[in-house]
Amino acid sequence: MGHIKSRKTYTMQQTEEIETLSKAYRKFLDSSKTERECINEAIDMAEAAGYVSLETKAGSLKSGDKVYSQCMGKALALFHIGRRPIEEGIFILGAHTDSPRLDLKQQPLYEDQNLAFFDTHYYGGIKKYQWVTIPLAIHGVVAKKDGNIVEIRVGDEEGDPVFCVTDLLIHLASEQQEKRGSKIIEGENLDILIGSSPLEGTEKDAVKANVLSYLNSQYGITEEDFVSAELEAVPAGQARDVGFDRSMILGYGHDDRACAFASLQALFKLQSPSCTACCVLVDKEEIGSVGATGAQSRFFENAIAEILSRTQGYHELSLRRCLSHSRMLSSDVSAAYDPLYSSVFDSHNSAYLGYGVVFNKYTGSRGKSGSSDANAEYVALIRKIMDEANIAFQVAELGKVDAGGGGTIAYLFAKYGMDVIDCGVPVLSMHAPWEIVSKADLYEAYRCYLAFLEQV
Repeated sequence: MGHIKSRKTYTMQQTEEIETLSKAYRKFLDSSKTERECINEAIDMAEAAGYVSLETKAGSLKSGDKVYSQCMGKALALFHIGRRPIEEGIFILGAHTDSPRLDLKQQPLYEDQNLAFFDTHYYGGIKKYQWVTIPLAIHGVVAKKDGNIVEIRVGDEEGDPVFCVTDLLIHLASEQQEKRGSKIIEGENLDILIGSSPLEGTEKDAVKANVLSYLNSQYGITEEDFVSAELEAVPAGQARDVGFDRSMILGYGHDDRACAFASLQALFKLQSPSCTACCVLVDKEEIGSVGATGAQSRFFENAIAEILSRTQGYHELSLRRCLSHSRMLSSDVSAAYDPLYSSVFDSHNSAYLGYGVVFNKYTGSRGKSGSSDANAEYVALIRKIMDEANIAFQVAELGKVDAGGGGTIAYLFAKYGMDVIDCGVPVLSMHAPWEIVSKADLYEAYRCYLAFLEQV
């Protein structure tokens, strides 16, 4: 049985498949360090797999058609139209593509004592002290008043400069080290060092002027353009294999791009589905799934309405029936048991690295606050699907009952009355700049998602 804590053994062919999938995933991570980059990469992959934009495809949709709809370059819904009416429900894989990071403020650039900095506002739940002294890259876009969009991606290519947040030397840090972990580094001190050379012939803020001169010559932007920019500081560097056995992957953004990637791969592998299959990738999960591109928006609902209008014809009741009859895997990562911090885990109800994809019947915190709590009947169906496909899977909770907790997008889709359960890859060092996943777990997640989509 997949949920019993035992490692699965793989044939030589399966081992090769794991390595092929892992290599493609590392490439995906390196190309997708922001939610915009992730959606752009997903669209490129989808179009290579035969998907076309709903905006450009004219006429009605029929069984076998593959289409996608995107929202503001930060959310995406892909559909493989099945043979059965949409009103009967669809099978959904839902993941998020945003990850914790440092966002540049709208007026970020300043100079202090002949050093130039970018002022930041951290995004999502982070341990602030993990973000100091590590090399950072800057990715994002600057929207100019003339309508042009300038893409910036610096710090990840060979020869690029990198950036960093400085820290206090140990010799003067006695008072700092007495502070609580959440206060060791203050949020307002997560400012990024970006320059120290003055612009020749400039007396006031000469270093800042030199940075602006460079940005204008390189990207054609001015200081005022930062007001309409979305620039993110992310860990610089590539995803790497971990361990002498190369069984794991170290990378930025496993939460939740590991599940987003596995979901996409499963959808692209799907052949001739009976029910329409969907992969939806949303933004803003790390800050409550808010905004136009988060799971609380009506983007997904609107996309379903468009699909209905192109197949059986739109009717409000048909839309409600479709949503309530649908089934979903909320494809989100879970915390892997870490023996170095065993005191916060329930060893009997934890996910373990290398033991397969993990199902969380409920997430939330303490008294299940903020959880959708999947129905037992749906869990039983999922067990049946996994066992029939010989998927290695685990069931788990996110740590001990009173240790804390977390949430996903599951409850936001459950509000439609559909069956939803959280299902994803176990992660070590979750929400750190560099996280760790098992290659075997990524492979089992992909197989799990495919088996789910292939159901009648």
